[in-house]
Amino acid sequence: MNAPVYPIQVTFPDIGPHEHSDTGTPYVHTFDSGVPGPHVMINALTHGNEVCGAIVVDELLRAKLRPRRGRLTLAFANVDAYRRFDAARPDASRFVDQDFNRVWTARTLDDASLDSSELRRARAMRPVIDSVDLLLDLHSMHEKSAPLIVAGPLDKGIALSAQLGTPTTVICDEGHPEGRRMRDYEGFGDPASEKNALLIECGQHWEESAVAVARDVTARFLAHARVVDAGDLPADWNRPLPDEMLVVRVTEPVVAKSMDFRFADAYSGLEVFAEAGSVIGWNDGEPVTTPYADCMLVMPSLRQLRPGVTVVRLGKVERRIPAKPDARRV
Repeated sequence: MNAPVYPIQVTFPDIGPHEHSDTGTPYVHTFDSGVPGPHVMINALTHGNEVCGAIVVDELLRAKLRPRRGRLTLAFANVDAYRRFDAARPDASRFVDQDFNRVWTARTLDDASLDSSELRRARAMRPVIDSVDLLLDLHSMHEKSAPLIVAGPLDKGIALSAQLGTPTTVICDEGHPEGRRMRDYEGFGDPASEKNALLIECGQHWEESAVAVARDVTARFLAHARVVDAGDLPADWNRPLPDEMLVVRVTEPVVAKSMDFRFADAYSGLEVFAEAGSVIGWNDGEPVTTPYADCMLVMPSLRQLRPGVTVVRLGKVERRIPAKPDARRV
């Protein structure tokens, strides 16, 4: 079964002018209002071929957005991978040596025996990230699927998702066996910490609608954190809010045992199987079945297939959150 080929509908921004910054870390810009408030970070390019976040951060930097309260960091993460993007092989620039979003434990970052392009970049960004209170990490997806929030496993992630109000689907999960994500790093993943983070999967990597989602969630996140006022951002960045949000709890990942993995159909994500025991694929020749009724597939993809990689996560709708009555609609 051949993977679909998605057209590249967006223009990749030239981020070269943003290399030099006062933080001392290339492509990481922090602005301090001098007024008490949280340190809020908008991060793009955790993966080098996920361009919607880079478009938004580039726009914010070119517009010279500055915080009214607290501090604001605007960052491009895996710049080396981004520079390698090749439209003929668009999935190949996700990372250089290893997934940047699987290295975020203190033990891994402190281990001098470990080295990669991504680890060097994570270590360079770490001092800034250690001081961040609220993180919005802008991502996109291999396959054409509805946008979603990855809120992590904690109640505080669900609460922040509800305050943001969009996208519709909120995924609660423990992450990946391969390694920890930035959104789960230290205080972000500590229930006793007031720090919090959301990862937004804005849509398929190169579709125009993913940029619209990235602009919308960024504007709402910054206004919610009160580092800026709503009028500081373009009014047309906001999109209509959904009538309700679905909280989906991931119960288990499906991890490839070898390169011999195939799905039973061309899944793109959020498919629901009414019956337990439904065959969704084969892993090293063994059938993969849904463990319970109304099982949802979360971000299935074989584009980065290799042993040990999560190829899909299985989830169940846990609850529904009505739209906030005071939420701003357009």
